[in-house]
Amino acid sequence: MTDTFANPWTPREDIRITSVRAITTAPEGTALVVVKVETNVPGLYGLGCATFTQRWKAVETFVNEHVAHLLIGRYPGDIGDLTRLIAFTGYWRGGPVTNNAISGIDQALWDIAGKRAGMPVYELLGGKVRAAADTYLHASGRTIDETLDDAERLIEEGQRFVRLQQSTPGGGGYGAPRVPTEYPDAPYRDGWSARDYLRRTPALFEAARDRLPANIELLHDVHSRLTPKDAIWLARALEPYRLFFLEDVLPPEHWDRLPEVRAASPLPIAVGELTTSFTDAARLISGGGVDLIRSHVSDIGGLTPAKKLADLAEVFGVRTAWHGPGDTSPIGAAANVTLDVVSPAFGIQEGHVYNEATHDVFPGTLRIVDGWLTPNDAPGWGIDLDEVAAARYPAELSGHDAWAAGVRRPDGALEAP
Repeated sequence: MTDTFANPWTPREDIRITSVRAITTAPEGTALVVVKVETNVPGLYGLGCATFTQRWKAVETFVNEHVAHLLIGRYPGDIGDLTRLIAFTGYWRGGPVTNNAISGIDQALWDIAGKRAGMPVYELLGGKVRAAADTYLHASGRTIDETLDDAERLIEEGQRFVRLQQSTPGGGGYGAPRVPTEYPDAPYRDGWSARDYLRRTPALFEAARDRLPANIELLHDVHSRLTPKDAIWLARALEPYRLFFLEDVLPPEHWDRLPEVRAASPLPIAVGELTTSFTDAARLISGGGVDLIRSHVSDIGGLTPAKKLADLAEVFGVRTAWHGPGDTSPIGAAANVTLDVVSPAFGIQEGHVYNEATHDVFPGTLRIVDGWLTPNDAPGWGIDLDEVAAARYPAELSGHDAWAAGVRRPDGALEAP
């Protein structure tokens, strides 16, 4: 950590980027990548989220070996020009590795801009249209009762929106623990069956509506594993239980079928966390396939393209629901809530309760209070990075990679993670 920036305005010709570094840490066991952009002004630096957990080493290398030299000596206020420079100098461009690197730079430069102006980033984007963002958290369990016990715990803590995920054999009940196989004689005995999942899921929500307060909004994540017809069947089966949204019903390869699914679905459809470019996400919005856009902000290039998406969503009557689980750094969470409070298109914000180690590594990390997430009022993001504390939690090349390859059907065919 460095000295606090005193905030006298520095003329353009007197401020230059002197260092660009990717810093990786895992205080919860999940690799988080943050880019630090330093300047020649004492105490003035910025932090940006570049977290692509499954390929974090590629992003770290991309930033340190391919991006840093492009920015040294340049003026940090030219955010659009600098991020386009990174995007275009590779010739073959796009994808989550490149876009996360760009996001880290983009958000770090916005942090610097806020600190120079003495304002939180939300004021640089036009100021608040709401005081805070309502959030949802994840309830899960091996059984219906376990899942609803977890939901009741979250409701007691102030959550009004809860995502419900129940285990199914084979680990396909995304976001819930594994349970014993029901297919002992299959070629792959621990396989996951879409038919089994379709049978179990409506029963979970029927029980939830009987047990939970009527005013609690319920959500569910399919995790991109259904065919268009199965997605429509599930949406119709869940209609009596009034879900706030049904998430990621189709894999990206079949997003062209989303308008068909949305037209037949009585429930709002939320899609987009697997978008890896601004244009992919924009086409989801303009193509009529989504009710809520779910992009992971760093995967599409950072705050700047996400703000454009929020504006586009407002035009098309689509709402935002930015991806924000534990593989979003606290800097990324700050960018999410900044977008939430400045955009009329806000729908809901996925939340995460960071452990105390993360708060030690990232002083100023936001906390959800009674279900609400409120941005810091300090200049920039209002969040710092303690590099000594970060070094106590090194990232490992394991974990998510092994988990991601572990879901197969009973016949042995690999499924989406």
